[in-house]
Amino acid sequence: MQEAQKEKKIQKTQKSQKTLKARKKKRRKLSSAGTLLLFLLLLAMILGICGILRLMLSPSAEKENSNPDSALILETESTEPPTTEEPTTEPPTEPPPMAVYPSYDADTIKLDDNIDSQYAILVDSDLHKVLAQKDGESKIYPASMTKLMTLIVAIEHTENFEDKFTMTEEILSDLYAQSASMAGFSAGEECSIMDLLYGAALPSGADATTGLAVYTAGSEEAFVRLMNEKVRELGLHNTHFMNASGLHDENHYSTPTDIATILEYCLQNEICKKVISTYTYTTNSTEQHPDGIILYDTMFNKMTGTEVQGITILGGKTGYTDEAGQCLASYAQTPDGHCYIAVTSKVVGKYEPVFDAFKLYGTITGTYPMGETEENEENSENSEISGEPDNFVMTEASADMQEIPAA
Repeated sequence: MQEAQKEKKIQKTQKSQKTLKARKKKRRKLSSAGTLLLFLLLLAMILGICGILRLMLSPSAEKENSNPDSALILETESTEPPTTEEPTTEPPTEPPPMAVYPSYDADTIKLDDNIDSQYAILVDSDLHKVLAQKDGESKIYPASMTKLMTLIVAIEHTENFEDKFTMTEEILSDLYAQSASMAGFSAGEECSIMDLLYGAALPSGADATTGLAVYTAGSEEAFVRLMNEKVRELGLHNTHFMNASGLHDENHYSTPTDIATILEYCLQNEICKKVISTYTYTTNSTEQHPDGIILYDTMFNKMTGTEVQGITILGGKTGYTDEAGQCLASYAQTPDGHCYIAVTSKVVGKYEPVFDAFKLYGTITGTYPMGETEENEENSENSEISGEPDNFVMTEASADMQEIPAA
């Protein structure tokens, strides 16, 4: 009896222990599930907070999300601030140099009968100021001073100055018919562009200017359009071109001030400055001219450039037609490097524009009186030497000149 009760008690105890174990196991399952649920809730809260912070810190988030490619962007971002690289750009291209139009003021000297030229101007090129003038804004026919614009336009449109241009009979016959001044190139001659530049500048050859025009633009008419475009670029007041050589045309005109501005612009180009500052030049050897053509400058055959004490005339361009008269555009420097430009126009006699230029430069230095013309012209006429070309006067400077080899 007692054993039966004991057995029953043991069974009851075992059953109670099993029930207790089952309850503990159930509580452990519930606890694990709760912990997992709590972890998931905390994770969701953390992710939500991160998303809110991202929207707050990224103003451009909406734009990025609107981009279809933004789906490829990773959700995780570096905590380091983004580094912005400077865009690599080409260095800015410097604009071409532009001449500054000279200004008149109360100090500008008004010239009258103290110079023979009907029109004249003296400009301080460094200060862009008109120092003296005689109808400096009046309309003139520029004659071969036109070639200053021809030179600079051709130079600015040429990449290789050793390129060749074949001179044609058509060009030459037309110019001979107009009695144009010529450099001496022959039909069929292959001329380098550099030779044409010197042929246009020194002997004032219309054959050279037409060759430059056709080479540069395909025709003289197209080249003249480039010349008039440059007129607008430079802000010239009253200039219009009809041809590249300066042959007379009622619609081919300028002013002394405009011509001075063109010359100032030419001096900013080293090639152009060198060409208009050269005494003599020999062209390349060709089949037609095996020894080349010796070119003499029409300005330096009338002066040495040192006639006015304290200032040296370094270069320029002459001009002449019946309508324009004798003309000269020149530039000079004082020993300190200060640059001046003088333009004289519409005068009779080949030396008058030269002596008027001396007088203009003399107003700067005070070393060339206004009444020197007749005496100097007589001396210059007596200095001509036979055996040289008709347009060459042997002077102290030219006697010492050495030929510049063809470029």
